[in-house]
Amino acid sequence: MSSRDTRPSRLGGIVHTYLGYDPKRFPSPTQPPPDVVSSAFEHLLTYGSLRRLTDEELARAVRIDPSQIQGLGPSLDALIAMLEERRRRILETYETETVRKRASDAYRAAADAIRPPSALADRFRREVAREQIRDLERLWYAAGDERSPFAIALLKLIERLRDRYEVDGLAARYDFTGRRDLTIEQAIEIRTELEAIDALLEQLRQARETAQVGLIDMEALSQFAEAADVEQLGALQQQVRDYIRELAERQGLDSGAEGFRLTPKAYRIFQSHLLEEIFGDLEAARRGRHTGPIAGEGAVEMPTTRPYEFGDSAANMDITQSLVNAMLREPPRNGRVRLRSEDIEIHRTRNTPKCATAVVMDMSGSMRHNGLYVSAKRMGLALDGLIRSEYPGDFLQFIEMYSIAKARHVSELPMLMPKPVTIHDPIVRLVADMSDEGITEFDLPPHFTNIQHGLRLARQFLSVQDTPNRQLILIT
Repeated sequence: MSSRDTRPSRLGGIVHTYLGYDPKRFPSPTQPPPDVVSSAFEHLLTYGSLRRLTDEELARAVRIDPSQIQGLGPSLDALIAMLEERRRRILETYETETVRKRASDAYRAAADAIRPPSALADRFRREVAREQIRDLERLWYAAGDERSPFAIALLKLIERLRDRYEVDGLAARYDFTGRRDLTIEQAIEIRTELEAIDALLEQLRQARETAQVGLIDMEALSQFAEAADVEQLGALQQQVRDYIRELAERQGLDSGAEGFRLTPKAYRIFQSHLLEEIFGDLEAARRGRHTGPIAGEGAVEMPTTRPYEFGDSAANMDITQSLVNAMLREPPRNGRVRLRSEDIEIHRTRNTPKCATAVVMDMSGSMRHNGLYVSAKRMGLALDGLIRSEYPGDFLQFIEMYSIAKARHVSELPMLMPKPVTIHDPIVRLVADMSDEGITEFDLPPHFTNIQHGLRLARQFLSVQDTPNRQLILIT
């Protein structure tokens, strides 16, 4: 038997399977839908705009349970194994010591062949010894005439130095164990290929963990994988994008020419997520609705009662106890019960007062540090969601504060951004009379913190509210 007959046959090679794939039910209906709104809102809170959020960026921001697409498309593990094998073969085939010496010799030879002008000779020798592309470029500008033989030779020298950098970077980044030497051009091509393989491996591993197949560079993958595998994986990518776009519309994201627009439905969904995040770890406790201790003048009846007093509303009468009192005082006659005022019991009531709140949010230049402005906006949206859902009768007003103060609607909160710093002097002496109608916002540097104006505007809103319960929250 020949040696070729002893080798195991590979019938059909590798077969990529699609386990559990049903295009009509993608993803699994048993899985909760991914949260698209939060990803868009986090982008909006950070950048103050949705114009830079494209379909691809939104798809990348949304995480899908990998179990929902497990087995879809060509096996990610098979693609990873294929790329790792290709990388291993390259490293085991070539060595880089020879090409490094070849690149260094080419640079030295190009430098020795140049005859610089006498005025630039010392500088030329110094820059050649330093081996810095930036210094050689400055020397090229100093030459003056870009068409002179010296300037043309300098450009070629810069190319030789750039090639040397490429080869040195290849040898430093990868551990080659082979024996075949390389030309400079081959070394640069291999470095480009290895870097592309590393990037694809990172994308495939991340897609395997988070199911974000939109991260995979299909054009780069097509250079290494089979055409059928790339086509099937591309179809899966498009399916995920369509699914995310459908979810975005369902959760209140409208896409237009200028980017995504958040509808009121999206605001409500994101606020509910914020409240779940804040109150998600509550422990068991007594039942409550944040009601106050004030008794009387309310509509919420309490179990306890009191005797009737003149002027009490009959709507709060405890009918059962009142009839019992009348029958105990005088038994019924001929089926009739005689009810007197002393028999009547009135339910005690609890008052559920209205509260008026003004939130003054600092948006001066210092709020940019450590993303403080994002936390302030998240708090404002969460507070608005809590009041809308639990205390709809309350009054809530947001006020943006920087060098001046402005009233803001809750829909404007996500777009608020810290003001850019326009003065960098260590000592600033600035006096502006805010009561002067001639002074406008454009006359003031925007990044200062005018707490006085913010408090004054907040008091103006609170003073006209029909409740004694007024409070002011200052975030700075």
